[in-house]
Amino acid sequence: MSRIPTPETTPDGPAYEGRLLDRADEEVVDQGVAFDLGTLVSRRTVLSLVGAGVGAVALAACSTGASGSSSTSTGAASTGTSTATATGDLPTGEIPDETAGPYPGDGSNGADVLEESGIVRSDIRSSIGSGTTASGVPMALSLTILDMANGDAPFADVAVYVWHCDASGGYSMYSDGIEDETYLRGVQVADSSGTVSYTSIFPACYSGRWPHIHFEVYPTVNDISDSANAIATSQVALPQAACDTVYALSGYDGSSANLAQVSLDDDNVFGDDGGALQLATVTGDASSGYQVALTVRVDTTTTPTAGAAPSGGGGAGGGGGTPPSGR
Repeated sequence: MSRIPTPETTPDGPAYEGRLLDRADEEVVDQGVAFDLGTLVSRRTVLSLVGAGVGAVALAACSTGASGSSSTSTGAASTGTSTATATGDLPTGEIPDETAGPYPGDGSNGADVLEESGIVRSDIRSSIGSGTTASGVPMALSLTILDMANGDAPFADVAVYVWHCDASGGYSMYSDGIEDETYLRGVQVADSSGTVSYTSIFPACYSGRWPHIHFEVYPTVNDISDSANAIATSQVALPQAACDTVYALSGYDGSSANLAQVSLDDDNVFGDDGGALQLATVTGDASSGYQVALTVRVDTTTTPTAGAAPSGGGGAGGGGGTPPSGR
């Protein structure tokens, strides 16, 4: 008889293979298909889950899309992160509208990287063309966009623009000394599963803000020429456990102290609900890198209420905060 997987005890609650259980009071094998997909990282794991009675369901989900047609996923599920589908667990609502902040680089506050050739790319660690490559702990980011107006079907072909600060808390195109850089900014077009993926680095925590990643969703890649075309503007919140580990490393000076002064509940962006719909799932470690994933439900029947840079182009009141290390 196959052994039932045993959860691990962590400061943040029960976990399995480094992933917090979605249903803390239930067995690992009862966490649901979305959780199972995120843990199918080896044949040994697959076999143990099959023995427990859920492997067949999870494997079927790997080969069948939300519409029931056969598909091959190259998104979050293949990198060890969970992807919610119409048959799995979904976020409880539409992704909250959030400010693009004072450093969007989308033309709404001065600089516009979206008009540059080469902005459509998956590896965003280097500046476009030539220039600096941002250093830091490796991070693979995947966002799965779902179309609420069409029954949460994968939102294929939408263009997603992602940007975030570097390990010192600076934003390319805006912060002192890196105004001419364009690193940690890039656009990807969602595949048939609604997923976009990026290779980047773990961002810093600067004063006044919880660690986060910005993103905008556009109907098509042809719409990125005007930030007003965005159908969703929001932010990804990073879990504290991973942040604590990363910020203890050299290269992230100031981030630990800044993190200690803020929480998800009092952050001026995530504080409305503690980031309930924006808190990413994170796996991995600081040496080999982290995989960060979030499922994003977008409702095109509602009118976007965010995206513009705050008045004056900066300040913590607009979700910007003050970058550490003098930036």
